[in-house]
Amino acid sequence: MADNESTSGFGWFLAGLGIGALVGVLYAPKSGKETREDLAASARDAKERAGKMYEQGVDQVGQYAQQGKQVAREYVNKSRQVAGEYVDRGKEYYDKGRTQWAQYVDKGKDLIQTQTEAAKSAVEAGKEAYVAKTNESTPVI
Repeated sequence: MADNESTSGFGWFLAGLGIGALVGVLYAPKSGKETREDLAASARDAKERAGKMYEQGVDQVGQYAQQGKQVAREYVNKSRQVAGEYVDRGKEYYDKGRTQWAQYVDKGKDLIQTQTEAAKSAVEAGKEAYVAKTNESTPVI
């Protein structure tokens, strides 16, 4: 909306300049040559002012573009930083989970080893008890 107002304001400026020049020509007590020279001078002045206004507009747009680029860079850098933090946190959780999983696997292996040894001992004890019992009950002839 501000752009429309400045464009409209510039248009009104030019219209006022033209109307002022026309009124000046009609009511001027000068000769035709002098009036033409005055009109040419006014036109040059208007052209110079329009050029200055254009340059100011270009400079203003350049400043806004620079500000926009800077803000965008800041947001990109902040986003990269936050994303990096999340990646680091994710790696920490992954490593912690992997470590815990390895510990659980080792505990499971130890438990299986202990249970296997206990089962083997029980089987050996059973065999020995069977042999002892069968040797006791066999009659000697």
